Amino acid sequence: MPSVSAHVAAALAHHVDQVFGVMGNGNAHFLDALERDGAVAYTAMRHEAGAVVAADAYHRASGRLAAATATYGAGFTNTLTALAEARQAHIPLVLVVGDEPTSGPRPWGVDQIALASAVGARTYTVGRTDAAATTVIAVEHALTYRVPTVLAIPYDVATREAGPVPQAPSPAAPAPLAPAGPFAAGAIADAAAALAGAERPFLLAGRGAWISGAGAALGELAAATGALTAGTALGRGVFPDTRYDLGVTGGFGAERAMEAVRTADVAVLFGASLNQFTMRFGDLFAPGTRVIQVDVAPAATHPHVGAYVRGDARLVAEALVRELRTLGAMPSGWRESVDLADLVARPAGDGLAPDGRLDPRSAAARIGELLPADRVVVSDGGHFIGWANMYWPVASPDRMIMVGTAYQSIGLGFPSVAGAALAHPESTVVLTTGDGGGLMALADLESAVRVAGGHGLTVVWNDAAYGAEVNLYGLKGLAQGPMRIPEVDFAALGAAVGAQGVVVRTLADLEALAEWAARPADERPFLLLDLRISGAVIAPYQEEIIRVNS
Repeated sequence: MPSVSAHVAAALAHHVDQVFGVMGNGNAHFLDALERDGAVAYTAMRHEAGAVVAADAYHRASGRLAAATATYGAGFTNTLTALAEARQAHIPLVLVVGDEPTSGPRPWGVDQIALASAVGARTYTVGRTDAAATTVIAVEHALTYRVPTVLAIPYDVATREAGPVPQAPSPAAPAPLAPAGPFAAGAIADAAAALAGAERPFLLAGRGAWISGAGAALGELAAATGALTAGTALGRGVFPDTRYDLGVTGGFGAERAMEAVRTADVAVLFGASLNQFTMRFGDLFAPGTRVIQVDVAPAATHPHVGAYVRGDARLVAEALVRELRTLGAMPSGWRESVDLADLVARPAGDGLAPDGRLDPRSAAARIGELLPADRVVVSDGGHFIGWANMYWPVASPDRMIMVGTAYQSIGLGFPSVAGAALAHPESTVVLTTGDGGGLMALADLESAVRVAGGHGLTVVWNDAAYGAEVNLYGLKGLAQGPMRIPEVDFAALGAAVGAQGVVVRTLADLEALAEWAARPADERPFLLLDLRISGAVIAPYQEEIIRVNS
């Protein structure tokens, strides 16, 4: 007779196609049922945080519901940083965990429901008679609110017989939020009138625009208004016509491109949270720019927003196009008047910095030239985050995976590779990480190499330091001892788990990447490039942070 764990596995299998996890006492029977059923692929990770991170990255790269599993106690508490990141990044994810017996906690037990709640995740606990239905409720909660949800199986319930698996109802998917009522209609009419009269219109798309499928509608809107376009760090590539796209806004943006944005007279922002980095700490637009935000949040998310339209990005963009046609509006002609190539140009760097170590700008530019065009870039957190964002363009938001940015965490890079690789199995997955975050995530270096194989490579920006801290606090005169890391041989670490490790001290050493990229993916190993870079070259976005905090 099927057990409670089998009911959970069978119900979850209707809604996910990948589960990432680490096996332990609390989830052993769930994993046994999952493996025996065979309907869902299971990928073993080496750290419980890595399991949640891999699932998170899988969702960001595929758009599908994320699923992870861990045991109770220490296994569960290991997931908390990754859960906090998923909650703040609005990732629909189900985490199946063991939990204390129904008789109460054991001496080593902790209040897992309270801990999950503390990072914003709701817990649903299954019982013997409702396991399948509770699983569907957890799935529906994750999808409706776009949040991670914990599904707990009490230890003494996991193996209880539960009878035949019932036919559980499908979760109800929320409909896109349509702008409704006279106030919304008036706001759309006002926004369309502003765009129709603009001489220098600008459109910005965030990840919310990608999730809503607004690309085609935004392309029509850009053509109808003659607007220059750009994306946030998580929204690049939403606009289909790249001829007039300035790339990424904020500190990752090209300086002359950001100067052009500042001259816009009307800016409409779709599905973007407008955080301090996107908005350049308030300097993205000039005081005279009319800023209009379109989002599903209850209210505008930045004080510089002058008008707010609440609604799905695609639906609002389509409504604006219709309104512009009614007005008989003509394109402004602004985008044809600018030299885009000049605006988006990046500094080439000096090859080697004055300290004799590699200039990260030069390395980033050369790596960008050598990387396969069909790529997914996965980014850990740290000072180095600027280089990939500046020099390695990607085709769409599902190809720039930045797990850790929402919660400002480092050390989530290596497990992200596994999720991205399974979401885009034919693409090259490129991880960009620092030595600090790389060491923190080392448990799942093996997972990255095993799962991605010849489709994966890692670039370690190795400056023997926590670079962001050196730049922010070392320059203020604080003791730098705690900010420094003994130089680690990441090439050797990679080789130890089956990767090809290469130490890169000069641009000529990057020939190893050229040779690797020229080989068929199934005939080459995972590649790890250990870049010995100079810490003296500061990324522009970090200089912006230094200026604000000085």
